[in-house]
Amino acid sequence: MFWYGQSLLFSLLCLFFCSTMVFSELSSTQREAMVNISKSLSGSKVPWDINEEPNPCYWKGINCNSMNSSITGITLSGFSLSSSDFLPIICKLDSLQMLNVSNNRFALIPEEFITDCGKIDGLKRLDFSKNRLVGNLPKFDGFVGLEILDLSYNSLGGKISLELEGLVGLKSLNLSFNQFTGSLPTQLGNSTVLEELLMSVNHFVGTIPVGIMDYRNLRLLDLSQNNLSGSVPDKIGELSKLEVLILSSNKLTGEIPKSLSDITTLLRFAAHQNQFFGSIPSGLTKSLKILDLSYNSLGGSIPSDFLSPQNLQTVDLSNNQLKGSIPTANMSRSLVRLRLGSNQLDGKIPASFEGLKNLMYLELDTNNLTESIPPQLGSCHSLALLDLSQNRLTGTLPGELGKLQSLQVLKLQSNHLTGEIPVEITQLLNLSTLNISGNSLSGPIPSSISRLQKLTSINLQSNRLSGSIPDSLASMTILLELQLGKNQLGGYIPKMPPNLQISLNLSSNLFKGPIPKNLDGLSALEVLDLSNNDFSGEIPEFLTGLKSLTRLILTNNSLSGYIPKFATFVVLETLGNKDLKQAPSPNASPAPRQSKKGTPVAVTVVLAVAAAVFSGLVVTIAVILFSRRYYKVNDEQLQPREDPPLPQVLEGNFLTGNGIHKSNIDFTKAMEAVADPSNIVLKTRFSTYYEAVMPTGSTYYVKKLNWIDKIFQLGSHDKFGNELEAFAKLNNSNVMIPLAYVLTVDSAYLFYEYAPKGTLFDGLHKNMGNDMDWASRYSIAVGVAQGLACLHVCASGPIILLDLSSRNIFLKSLKEPQVGDIELYKVIDPSKSTGSLSTIAGTVGYIPPEYAYTMRVTTAGNVYSFGVILLELLTGKPAVSEGTELAKWVLSNRAQYPNSDHILDFSLSRTSSAVKSQMLAVLKIALGCVNVSPEARPKMKSVLRMLVNAR
Repeated sequence: MFWYGQSLLFSLLCLFFCSTMVFSELSSTQREAMVNISKSLSGSKVPWDINEEPNPCYWKGINCNSMNSSITGITLSGFSLSSSDFLPIICKLDSLQMLNVSNNRFALIPEEFITDCGKIDGLKRLDFSKNRLVGNLPKFDGFVGLEILDLSYNSLGGKISLELEGLVGLKSLNLSFNQFTGSLPTQLGNSTVLEELLMSVNHFVGTIPVGIMDYRNLRLLDLSQNNLSGSVPDKIGELSKLEVLILSSNKLTGEIPKSLSDITTLLRFAAHQNQFFGSIPSGLTKSLKILDLSYNSLGGSIPSDFLSPQNLQTVDLSNNQLKGSIPTANMSRSLVRLRLGSNQLDGKIPASFEGLKNLMYLELDTNNLTESIPPQLGSCHSLALLDLSQNRLTGTLPGELGKLQSLQVLKLQSNHLTGEIPVEITQLLNLSTLNISGNSLSGPIPSSISRLQKLTSINLQSNRLSGSIPDSLASMTILLELQLGKNQLGGYIPKMPPNLQISLNLSSNLFKGPIPKNLDGLSALEVLDLSNNDFSGEIPEFLTGLKSLTRLILTNNSLSGYIPKFATFVVLETLGNKDLKQAPSPNASPAPRQSKKGTPVAVTVVLAVAAAVFSGLVVTIAVILFSRRYYKVNDEQLQPREDPPLPQVLEGNFLTGNGIHKSNIDFTKAMEAVADPSNIVLKTRFSTYYEAVMPTGSTYYVKKLNWIDKIFQLGSHDKFGNELEAFAKLNNSNVMIPLAYVLTVDSAYLFYEYAPKGTLFDGLHKNMGNDMDWASRYSIAVGVAQGLACLHVCASGPIILLDLSSRNIFLKSLKEPQVGDIELYKVIDPSKSTGSLSTIAGTVGYIPPEYAYTMRVTTAGNVYSFGVILLELLTGKPAVSEGTELAKWVLSNRAQYPNSDHILDFSLSRTSSAVKSQMLAVLKIALGCVNVSPEARPKMKSVLRMLVNAR
């Protein structure tokens, strides 16, 4: 009996496995279709080979049913496919449920695909996102079973009418990041089915249609970054299942609908950067986790229970017109970010912040808050940023703030604080920015401030500090900015931190005696202000050797002797030193005698020369005010510290769908690289480039955006990420495209492909000038022109380079240039930069003359800068040489000697008459680009065409 049971079991198992083998084969139709698809994709990166693997169910990106008898899903994402001819063949797979062809280069969806695949009732998901689709939205006939349609990140345009009305099973529709115009569509299949609707970053206009409120099952509605106007329909409260509502960056007006408070499922509501007014509805936050209503015109007071719901994590009401006091009732223990800055709030800072263990960002700046800083803030142990600046706070600086061991940014400037700087502040070992300027603080600067070895910026100016500067400051090796002006400091000036870059300000103090030799090591310093002291003696010669100096302010001292000769790009201010003299010119000749009658000849000549010199100085100084000097970092000045701390990563995201980059880039390894100063390869005013070798051996650039508080407010990361995603879809080989980004508490890091040949500046003027023949230089010129032409005609609006020079043109090879720093135009807010737009708009030699008075960057300005780059390629000379700008030198020589042969790099022009002829043709193009009149300069598209024709 036992034997019989075993025999029966064996027979059943055989029957099962045999039947499985019979039914595990694809039908001949499906197998033939897959073979034909693989043939159509031959030569691409798709690794399908019927000879290596005869069963398509085992091919990469193919999903089959459990018995491998039919194909249910195909994923062909990130293979750079451009031809969509194979797509109709896919429609022969009548069992298909999912097709993902995202992140390729398709320009169109074949009509045959729409017709044939529309007949597959089981097709549930269709993903064409991140391609290059153009034209109008195709009409989706059929597709009765389609649940998810993603066409985001393309260039589809035109108005949407009835193209989607037949999609009766649609649950999720994503049309974001396209160029659609007209009104928002309301015919979107079955109104009882749709759950997700994403229409952000398009050109939709008009009001939000009431018809959208008929889609009662919506959980996600994103209409951000369009041109929508009018008020939000009050019927929006009828979307009772809504979890995420994003209306930001439009032109919406009216009041925030009170009916939103009735949606108990709402977790996130973002409507920043609109024109909403009126009061904030009571009960709005009762279910929310994230709320952003910043940059509107909301008024009235903040409801008393606004911060009480215990799920509430992020609140941003900054840049409105809110009045009254900060709500104190039972603050949510879940709060991570609270931004109430730039309003008209008054009263005191509530002590009820005590015990908010999760609070990381607290920004109450630019209000009318009074009384003292509550010491209870010291119990918010997670705080990374505390900004109480520009209020009316009084009293002393509480020592309890020294307990905030996670604090990285402390801003208390422009208040009425008194007393001494408490020594407890020097316990904030993670602090990177300290600004307590514009108060009435007294006493000495604590000598223990040097313990704060992560500080990059110290601003103590406009107080009543006394005593001397601590000797220990010299040990702060990463400090970039030191502002001590307008105090009562005096005595000995010690050796300064060696890597000061942005500014050293000792103005309006009580310093006496000679300018100290201790300042001679500040080779990276750009601005030195010693004005309004009692310095005496001569201006020391070593100041002329500070190679990065762009501005030296010595006014109102007791200096004497001759003024030494500084580089022409240095703005020197010396008024108020009565014994200072201009050095005599080595070629000075005796002045001619004055005529006894008529207008004195000498006077006429002197006045004419003085007028010319004065005019020249005005223009030169205006231009220099725009300067931003790039420089290679001297490795000897950046001694790596032992066990450097890694930046604390808040968020890391990929912007590319390229599987190679995704597998290569390791965020943790990258943060190790940026923690080591020896990996710095290039440093600019707003960026530091690091070379990061990944575990796979691949090398990438990791670019740190410096001074992050001047680029975007900490906590406002969503818009930053969206902007980068828009750049990532450019896909131009001559544009440096960000591949990924990492956000830390106080910085942002962008990832780029590594350029083995460095910058064009290095290639021309440092490393390999002799290797760059005319063929290479011409290829670089055309490549840069292609990149700029692409940027200037972007669908979402022109992308303008704040600074275009040979230092931000990167070379993958001697014939493959890439334009870098494209994201700065979008992510930098000039109003938050030091001084004005002049601090970020360009490098001397590349700045168009009109920037001196327009204070506005333009595409025509980029054309001028590109013209200078062409002149560099043609002459081999840098943009500024011996104090003379290259463009001016070429124009002057061209005017004197119509034959332009001598302008060209002789080592190239002599090689052949054909090369010389082509260089002269390119010279004509360059001269058109550097025309003094912006209106007379050609557009980049025309420049590119002319360059190609000069071949």
